[in-house]
Amino acid sequence: MQSDVRKVVLAYSGGLDTSVILRWLKERYSCEVVTFTADLGQGEELEPARAKAEMMGASQIFVEDLQEEFVRDYVFPMFRANALYEGAYLLGTSIARPLIAKRLIEIAAAVGADAVAHGATGKGNDQVRFELTCYALNPHIKVIAPWREWDLDSRDKLVEYAERHQIPIPRGKRGEPPYSTDANLLHISYEGRALEDPWVEPEEEMFTRTIAPELAPDKPTYVEIGFEKGDPVTIDGERLSPANLLRRLNDLAGANGIGRLDLVENRYVGMKSRGVYETPGGTVLLLAHRAVESLTLDRGAAHLKDELMPRYAELVYNGYWFSPERQMLQALIDKSQENVTGTVRMKLFKGQASVVGRKSPVSLYRQEFATFEADTVYNQRDAEGFIKLNALRLRILGLRGR
Repeated sequence: MQSDVRKVVLAYSGGLDTSVILRWLKERYSCEVVTFTADLGQGEELEPARAKAEMMGASQIFVEDLQEEFVRDYVFPMFRANALYEGAYLLGTSIARPLIAKRLIEIAAAVGADAVAHGATGKGNDQVRFELTCYALNPHIKVIAPWREWDLDSRDKLVEYAERHQIPIPRGKRGEPPYSTDANLLHISYEGRALEDPWVEPEEEMFTRTIAPELAPDKPTYVEIGFEKGDPVTIDGERLSPANLLRRLNDLAGANGIGRLDLVENRYVGMKSRGVYETPGGTVLLLAHRAVESLTLDRGAAHLKDELMPRYAELVYNGYWFSPERQMLQALIDKSQENVTGTVRMKLFKGQASVVGRKSPVSLYRQEFATFEADTVYNQRDAEGFIKLNALRLRILGLRGR
């Protein structure tokens, strides 16, 4: 096939799908293929991906540790917003895609590639997230999405193609796997196949980052999380890098059975899908961040943030990380975090994370105002006029007979 594509940068995991894609790109476009594998803390050894890409004939191979950048520049800014998609999902897959796509574009520029390619299917959200980022950062880039082009539309056809071209196949890939997974330092997701019926409970053996809550220790774990300007910086007084802090929280929360979510969500492309997620550290972090905000944010600022959060979360979920509207919201959110500094004590026990203490050097909480005991700073009689003024419109409605 004649093509103006001479060099492609492929987002490469080393798995069956992207290994087939690597060979298919060379066959269909007669081009060089450069592979890029991102280490976002998925917990897998990535050197085998490098070796496999070399064996498959990749002209250049990039394997990069992006864990600190991922948590510092993507996860933490998102958590400043307390972002939850549809009130539940902590956006673990969504937030990783813009970073991967950004590096794809940067590598494409560095090696002089004409195109980038990814292994996302034509039914999911990830194709949108990857490509919106790519086009935002390079409006002229060509994006190749093999799942929208080829006729390898089943697992059997992929395996057959791999065998025909002598592509190594992991033993578990020869049969139908029970679900697909995606992992990074923030979470791991499970969806598809065995999980497609939302009535069927996931098997306990599936979970890898959390123990079953009923099997968690009978004694609670207490942890103190220190925040500066909205970002967590310490665990039990020890200052940690962003990635190491999240990793520590993952270990503590996972050992106490915290962070599982079984969700039916609305995909951007239109259908509903069932996903099961493990986000142990993120679950604790969200509660802790809201706790320090409860002390340090003015009521108006806090309520405005809560009103804007669903819009922010939807932008992240749908792939608009590099859109002007997300950046505008981020500027507002970051402004709100200037005094979100303090320490939160969390109790982790059998699947539940609870806030049991919070303090801040810039707290707006004043015990002399809040106390039910005698005080000298608040005149309770002032409430009478406050109530009457706020009731005025309701009284006028009542006089009319509503």
